[in-house]
Amino acid sequence: MVFSSIVFLYIFLPIMLLIYFIVPKKLKNAVMILASLIFFAWGEIKYIFIMLILAVMDFWCGNGINKNEGNRKKQRMYLLIDVSINLLILFFFKYADFIISNINSLFKIQIPLLNIPLPIGVSFNTFQSLSYIIDVYRGTVKCEKSFYNYLTYTTLFPQIIAGPIVRYETVDEELETKKISMDNFSKGMRRFIIGLGKKVLIANNVGALWHIIETGRIY
Repeated sequence: MVFSSIVFLYIFLPIMLLIYFIVPKKLKNAVMILASLIFFAWGEIKYIFIMLILAVMDFWCGNGINKNEGNRKKQRMYLLIDVSINLLILFFFKYADFIISNINSLFKIQIPLLNIPLPIGVSFNTFQSLSYIIDVYRGTVKCEKSFYNYLTYTTLFPQIIAGPIVRYETVDEELETKKISMDNFSKGMRRFIIGLGKKVLIANNVGALWHIIETGRIY
């Protein structure tokens, strides 16, 4: 599902917004989490479990760093665990076949390629998670005590698939206390419509033109 698709524009987005605005404030994060999981499941449902496992690990490591304030050695241990596993997952999905291809070419062997589909938003999700854990380690943000709030932050579908990377310090208050108004809603819709127009009218056509130039094929 992409933002310019019929399913997203005329089914998913209207239903999600309607539910979001009618539920009580304490359930709005739950709506966002559920909407995000449905959005990602549309692409490949099995990768949701990887996202959830990594979210649990990030939350656990963040709390581990917070509980060991003053013990820099243990804090570094939690930081190293989180950074290593996140980067390992990212490199596996993005570069496993690239590494296998090079090994095959170098040693003249035929290791089968894995042909693993790249999970939606894996790069932005990884680096956003790393920005959180590093900021907690550096002491520039407070450790999130609510997994419910942290999961909302780390799975938020509107920006996970295309960025930008959102620092936790810029949204921590909004995750707990939301300021909802028609003025903010209209500004958000205006920005979405302008971005959608740029995507459909400019980016897609430039991409098609580049494909023609690259392949030399005119349809």
